[in-house]
Amino acid sequence: MMDAADVAFTEAAVGAGVSTLLLLKTLALTRRYAKPQKQRNWLALSIVTITGCLLIYGTSDLPAYGSADAPAHQHLSAHYLEKSVEETGVPNVVTAILASYRGFDTMGELVVIFIAGIGVLSLISPTEKVKASSGLFLQQHTVLRIVGKMLMPLIMMFALYVQFHGDYGPGGGFQAGVIFASAMILYSILFGPEAVRAVISDRVTRLLAAFGILLYAGTGFAAMVNGGAFLDYTFLGSEQVAAQLLGILLVELGVGITVAAVMVRVFLEFDQRPVIKLPLLKLPVTNKGDR
Repeated sequence: MMDAADVAFTEAAVGAGVSTLLLLKTLALTRRYAKPQKQRNWLALSIVTITGCLLIYGTSDLPAYGSADAPAHQHLSAHYLEKSVEETGVPNVVTAILASYRGFDTMGELVVIFIAGIGVLSLISPTEKVKASSGLFLQQHTVLRIVGKMLMPLIMMFALYVQFHGDYGPGGGFQAGVIFASAMILYSILFGPEAVRAVISDRVTRLLAAFGILLYAGTGFAAMVNGGAFLDYTFLGSEQVAAQLLGILLVELGVGITVAAVMVRVFLEFDQRPVIKLPLLKLPVTNKGDR
């Protein structure tokens, strides 16, 4: 509605892409029936209710939806829209804002993703490695496996296009990282996690998750070494626009690498947990002929 193509792209990649695969994988490892809950946690319900009421009350002070008089549209927005192409050489204003003007904020978001991955891995990492069996429930689906193998290079190519075309159209490191991770997760579901580890090992995914942040921060420190401020890309070269393009390219690449590596690493770590076997459903037999 508000021409936010980059945000819509992210929602499509996350919501329709990787979330669908994760739900399918979760359903495959879930029991048919849940354990009955004998006690109700009224304290948790009260906290959620109070928090929800406070959030609803806070929205009453916000400007009208889509209002041109909102404070966010009166200060920096006009400068971004008028000067971003001239100062950064990037036609996509969203990429220019996230990777250049607000590069420090974007780096903070990337660190949050990295820390979240570390937190999840520290909680679910099994002390004893279990042989995973992600591909077992699709082992007999020959058509899906063949079609998936045909689509895999196309998905990877599209991820690379989104990564390196984010300066000129919707896309960037976050979307590309999610698409790349979706391809690896799909490959794991079709052929098993060992097939993914044959392509990219656990050690490599851990190194790549850290390397993406180091690449992002290293770009900022390179600007400081050349006499500028942290993440001031104009000090990466002699010509301002070319230096801005180089800095944006490097930090977006770091974002894509870390996002993809963290998602793949977390998924494969879940796959090393024991698989819950579903109980057989016994149907009543009315007579011998129904057997």
